[in-house]
Amino acid sequence: MQIQFIGAAQEVTGSKHLITTSKGLRILLDCGMFQGKGMETDSMNRDLGFEPSEIDYLILSHAHIDHSGLIPYIHKLGFCGTVICTPATRDLCAIMLADSGKIQEHDTYTNNKKRAAHNLPPLQPLYTLDDAHSCLSNFISVPYHKEFSIENDITVYFTDTGHILGSSAINLVIKEGKKSHRICYTGDIGRFNKRILKNPEAFPQADYIITESTYGNRLHENVVDAENQLLKIVIDTCTKKKGKLIIPSFSVGRTQEIVYALDRLKNKKLLPDIDVFVDSPLSTDATNIMRLHTECFNEEMMEYIKNDPDPFGFNNLHYIQTIDQSKALNHHNKPCIIISASGMMEAGRVKHHLANNIENPKTTILVVGYCAPNTLGAKISRGDKLVSIFGQRYDVKADVEHLESYSAHGDYREMIEFLNCQNKKKVKTIFLVHGEYKVQENYANMLKQNGFNKILIPEAKSSYNL
Repeated sequence: MQIQFIGAAQEVTGSKHLITTSKGLRILLDCGMFQGKGMETDSMNRDLGFEPSEIDYLILSHAHIDHSGLIPYIHKLGFCGTVICTPATRDLCAIMLADSGKIQEHDTYTNNKKRAAHNLPPLQPLYTLDDAHSCLSNFISVPYHKEFSIENDITVYFTDTGHILGSSAINLVIKEGKKSHRICYTGDIGRFNKRILKNPEAFPQADYIITESTYGNRLHENVVDAENQLLKIVIDTCTKKKGKLIIPSFSVGRTQEIVYALDRLKNKKLLPDIDVFVDSPLSTDATNIMRLHTECFNEEMMEYIKNDPDPFGFNNLHYIQTIDQSKALNHHNKPCIIISASGMMEAGRVKHHLANNIENPKTTILVVGYCAPNTLGAKISRGDKLVSIFGQRYDVKADVEHLESYSAHGDYREMIEFLNCQNKKKVKTIFLVHGEYKVQENYANMLKQNGFNKILIPEAKSSYNL
């Protein structure tokens, strides 16, 4: 049996890991989109590294686009196998892949207008909204903790990783003759003691573990401190400076965490009397899906909703849907909070809000999670004083604050705590994916110090025989 690491190898997007059994069965773990590399990203996404029609099963860890975003593309190119995931992941993919399809169409249309001006031939979108809708017929959902046979000699078992709604570790048992291989692909690992979702849970003993390493060299603040810091930033920006607080945020998971934190502060009568705008149709849809999947909530959240049935709604909170409503925020001159996608500031409505407010010293931009190195978010986060938005240069006069406690990824201590459920002597190899190489080297050393033995950092397209 062989594992090939096609994407998210020594980088943080494009998750794709291909298992080929001795019988020739091909199982793809995730099919994510590469993000944040400018024009290079398109060619990386089109060059799959495998033939879609030859994939028998695609097992999906969670719905984030860097893990699911190329499913419509491979479906368009001939993949007709089964996509297996949790029910919440399937529901989120229904809205997220459709949103991605619309983005592909819009970006291609805009790009083709520029190409036409230079007498260049038009390009085709990676996939369309119709492709996104069509691929959903391939999905089947399997709940957590249900052993599911995908072949006579292969079973899959999902356990909760607490990363986003529906996120799972994929636990495979593959029998080859008298031998059984136990493989765990952790997907992305969430934080412990978060406000909404359950903690990452223990997973069955594995021989081989493929695991993320995004924050393999960093520690987060705790969630309670984050809520207090959020309140301080709101007061400093909206009460003292009387400005706008712009929070670029992923539509799924991060946005709901921030809205819930504001809801808690509102109920404690600590939140200033200001308008809060969630300017992202996808965030609105994702929030509605989150309301449906209370099975993913932790005990604290379940207690909270007994007294506040809607933790994602309060007076002065407005979910923005239309483009005209979004544009109207440019003329909203009162102090307010604007939460808008995308989290890495590379696309979506948040770029317009940044362009309109980044040169205003009264504005604060709050970075609440990881931004890939080449993204606009990374440039603003690290303190660049001049950035390009929509091809125009802007001086960064806004204050920039950071709150990584709202990251959906566990830090190195939390990731090791998650892995410590294993009998380390029985783990033959750990493969580190979804991380920058220097970070992965640091994390590999920490894992060795904690008793894990063989740690490998695969290169892109590299293969290993088990």
